Amino acid sequence: MSLELFGNTKGLAPRQREDLERLYRRRLDAELLVSLDLGRELFERAVSVGRKIALLVSRDGEVLQVIVGTRERVYLPDMGRYRVGQGRLRRVRLIFSDLSHHSKQPKIPTDIYGDLEKLRLDAVVGVKTNENELAVTYAYLDQDENTDEPIAVTVVVPSYQEQALDFSTFIADQERKLTFLDSGTKSTNLVRAVAISVRPVSQQKADSAMLEIMELARTAGIAIVSKVIQRKAPDSRTILGKGRLEEVVLLALRRDATMLIFDAELSPSQWRAVTNLTELKVIDRSMLILDIFARRASSGDGRLQVELAQLRYNLPRLQEQDAGMSRLSGGIGGRGPGETKLEIGRRRTKDRIALLEKKLRELESKRTLRSRVRTKGAVPLVALVGYTNAGKSTLFNALTNSTVLAEDKLFATLDPTQRKIGYPVGDGTKIVTFVLSDTVGFIRELPKELVRAFKATLDELSQAAILIHVVDAVDLEIADKMNAVHKTIEDLKLSDIPRIVVLNKSDLLDTEAAERLVTAYSTETSAALLISGVKRDGLRGLKTAIVNLLHGPIGLEEEESGTEESGTDESDTDESDTGHDAEQEKEHDGTLSN
Repeated sequence: MSLELFGNTKGLAPRQREDLERLYRRRLDAELLVSLDLGRELFERAVSVGRKIALLVSRDGEVLQVIVGTRERVYLPDMGRYRVGQGRLRRVRLIFSDLSHHSKQPKIPTDIYGDLEKLRLDAVVGVKTNENELAVTYAYLDQDENTDEPIAVTVVVPSYQEQALDFSTFIADQERKLTFLDSGTKSTNLVRAVAISVRPVSQQKADSAMLEIMELARTAGIAIVSKVIQRKAPDSRTILGKGRLEEVVLLALRRDATMLIFDAELSPSQWRAVTNLTELKVIDRSMLILDIFARRASSGDGRLQVELAQLRYNLPRLQEQDAGMSRLSGGIGGRGPGETKLEIGRRRTKDRIALLEKKLRELESKRTLRSRVRTKGAVPLVALVGYTNAGKSTLFNALTNSTVLAEDKLFATLDPTQRKIGYPVGDGTKIVTFVLSDTVGFIRELPKELVRAFKATLDELSQAAILIHVVDAVDLEIADKMNAVHKTIEDLKLSDIPRIVVLNKSDLLDTEAAERLVTAYSTETSAALLISGVKRDGLRGLKTAIVNLLHGPIGLEEEESGTEESGTDESDTDESDTGHDAEQEKEHDGTLSN
């Protein structure tokens, strides 16, 4: 075993190093939490170097590691060599000196509490000398009767006496209580995360925001193991505030979470500040949505659009990682081998963005040409729009006898699918033909990078003869989500296109609730329609409404399911308009997915 010092040893004088290395020769009796002599010496050594000093001590009293920290923190070495058995503690305790001046009693910092719980240390012990007396504060893991999970129990001893605790017997008893904690509790392979919502809104709106971020996480394959709701304005630097953030980090350690997910878009500086204060992965709502889009985009065009959105979103965060390096980029003094890897990364990112923008402009031109051909051929476009997960793909399948992917997840549809279909009308000798499009759904606060990347898809809606607004009739937030869709339609200047509101999942409503919704969401020109995409109820009324808007009231044949006139699947992929139109820069409240 190496007897070298670990940690912040730079600047120590040779004599100070020798004094600290002598701590390796100390040995504790197995029955003692800490001896008076060792506690006093540890504190004196810390005072002499002006840095926290900590010891890792085995259960039999051997000093395994001497650690030199800063005045505020201690960073532990890799604990892999001190192996821990299934359901057992590590058989190592941490004893550290507290140099703070605000209290005569040592305080255990949040990060050390985290080490106790995450690393399953036997105990953490803070020591401080006050007028020849040794003040001790120690913490250990105990069983929480309510959750069956380990929690930290803290004991404050202003005047420590060695005989007050038989540590070897005590810790053996504690370990027996904790032996079952590993059995099956971490069997899932999903990433474990804490979801955080910070909004100055009502409790109902805060709960709703949390439900949506949890549903986004579920779609992304992330297990939310705990949630934190703070109903106040976000802190400008750390969102939660530094103290509250430390509590959340400790909660994450307790729940074995490796990620924090914020239900808000973090600015680059906020993201950096939070990341620097925790070793956990930190993502925000926008990053989560971008990740879902990256996972679900199946076509080449869709993947290009997602990549462009990710690059645009991440570029300012690359700059935030080391803003000072930007002074060295490009020009005299910044070219060649002297240029940092970070700057190379930024330049390559910008070059890649330019390339993707060019490709997507070409795709947009092709899409425009296809739209002109369809318009010239007098084949009208009917587009399904609505909030994500409202059931658009299920309705699309019901109307076209198709098998487009329809899942109970957000953003199940990313690449729009189109089918040319026809319905017999009158006596059946005439067929009304149109293209039905299943589009990516809308969502509140969609990242503006995605709005820009998928603008071509939204622009195609301007070619639609009818918009079918699909609404989840059993959603408790039906009004707010409909407003988000209406706002997006207005932002895209599509308000003049005739709309049919369909209340999906009507099979889950009672008669009174159904009548109330129809009354609430019917307009002077169009009645809201009750349908069930799963049970295929109400489809005839929807078909009649579509045909009447396209050609007037000419009636349908009794055939309830749509007959596909063309076997061609006219699947299109979203395309990006990368120009600098000011309209592109607007942030939309809602947009894209299903």
